[in-house]
Amino acid sequence: MRRLTFLLFPLVLMACSADFLRVQPAEEWSPDSGDFQVDAAAFQDISRAVGKTARAECLRQSKVSNCDFTILVDLNPRAPVNAFQTLDKQDQPVIIFTRSMIQSAKNPDELAFVMAHETAHHVLGHIARQTEIAQESAAIFNDLGKLHGEDGRELERSQKLGAEVGVQVNVKDFELEADQLGTIITHNAGYDPLVGAKYFDRLPDPGDEFLGTHPPNAERVQIVVETARQLGLTE
Repeated sequence: MRRLTFLLFPLVLMACSADFLRVQPAEEWSPDSGDFQVDAAAFQDISRAVGKTARAECLRQSKVSNCDFTILVDLNPRAPVNAFQTLDKQDQPVIIFTRSMIQSAKNPDELAFVMAHETAHHVLGHIARQTEIAQESAAIFNDLGKLHGEDGRELERSQKLGAEVGVQVNVKDFELEADQLGTIITHNAGYDPLVGAKYFDRLPDPGDEFLGTHPPNAERVQIVVETARQLGLTE
């Protein structure tokens, strides 16, 4: 739910400390305590259903070349509540849930909605679009920098700033697009997106911050409700 990442996420990572961050396939994950309201079997069912549905939607839209999702769990107990989409070295889509993300869900519908939202980012080609926007914006800031006599490191800083601004300006729209398609994927996978979107009620509201990474929660809920209504669902 936080943001897309351009990083390639290997299966085993070493943190800056002595801790090892281990990820495990969803099909092999099981809770290590009784604090989870969604058990391993339910999470595995969600992963299979959402993965299958997202793959079908991905093939239908034909915006990306690889539609075979891998769903992993970050076993690090210190990792914050988060779920995100990335690509591996073969450009295969990877969805990663932190252990605390699964623990925070109150029901399968919430986890299904979050997972569908992340798969929607890939189906819509958001990483490639972010890269393209960043390059275009960096080029614009590069030209502006040259007009003001910049060169060397100053020009590099302008390019970097341009890339960051270009992505940030568009990232809220990407989140809303993923909420809309995620609603459809959640429904088609057999879960209730209206129940799933209740997860927003427990998220800190980012408001309408300029260059923020997420839209206001109310705006996100609204697009879920509107899309669900088109699917024949009502609260």
